[in-house]
Amino acid sequence: MNHFELFGLPVNFELDSAGLATTYRDLQRTLHPDKFANGSERERLLSVQKSSQVNDAYSILKSPIQRAEYILAICHEDIRGEQKTLQDPMFLMQQMEQHERLEDIPHSADPEQEIADFDDELSLSIKQYLQEFNELVSIEHYNDAANVVRKLKFVYKLQTQLSTLEDSLLDY
Repeated sequence: MNHFELFGLPVNFELDSAGLATTYRDLQRTLHPDKFANGSERERLLSVQKSSQVNDAYSILKSPIQRAEYILAICHEDIRGEQKTLQDPMFLMQQMEQHERLEDIPHSADPEQEIADFDDELSLSIKQYLQEFNELVSIEHYNDAANVVRKLKFVYKLQTQLSTLEDSLLDY
């Protein structure tokens, strides 16, 4: 049983986050090991295993990157944990420019505005890549979809670095 089946969902990138959380809580209430404290050793062990499986599945399904990688794995294009280098010179050049921009923010006239603008741009890129991924998977172009996920990882990492910079500059 894959993670989508466990949650009673079709294998689809788009999902209802609130519905996923509700199903998770329902499954945890049903399977929680405390409910089986007076059960047999086998029942307690199965409860712990199922509860752990639900936790793992929820963690993967609620994260867009992990969900995308999981869908690709189901479709026999497993890129989880790979060390493959992205072969898109234009994208890599853009990433270098964005990293330089990130480094320049502390020295700008209005770092707070620069951070907000940059974050908006990154959020838009993420939205576009997620949409592209969904479209490519729907037409079974899994290799191309995997490249989109690789790009998404770069953008998410840059967004995390921007957030860290913001915290350091604005003393959050």
